[in-house]
Amino acid sequence: MDSTEERAIDEWHAAVNAGDLRRAAEAVGDPVVVLGPKGAGSISPQEFADWVARSGIRLQPRTRHLIGQRLVVVEQDATWPGSDAPTRVATVFRVANAKATAALRLPNLEAALQLASV
Repeated sequence: MDSTEERAIDEWHAAVNAGDLRRAAEAVGDPVVVLGPKGAGSISPQEFADWVARSGIRLQPRTRHLIGQRLVVVEQDATWPGSDAPTRVATVFRVANAKATAALRLPNLEAALQLASV
């Protein structure tokens, strides 16, 4: 994996996990494409930061899988405020210009790898 991609994904996780809204907005492209249980779409960096604040999600990276030049699938343990235990999920990241330009969260690694391979 290119060190730029790895740094971008590490910064995305650090910003989200710290709940640092300024840093979260700076970690993503403009726009950033998102996918999650409540839908998909292109949003602004500020909308992404707002989601970080609303969701309270924390995503602990577990494994990384390079798919092509700019796509990386990261398996994660997700927690939310009030969670009893982590939930294993996986996110497809697209990286460009040292920022995450897509973060597509899926319910498991198999689904994420399948989407990333399309």
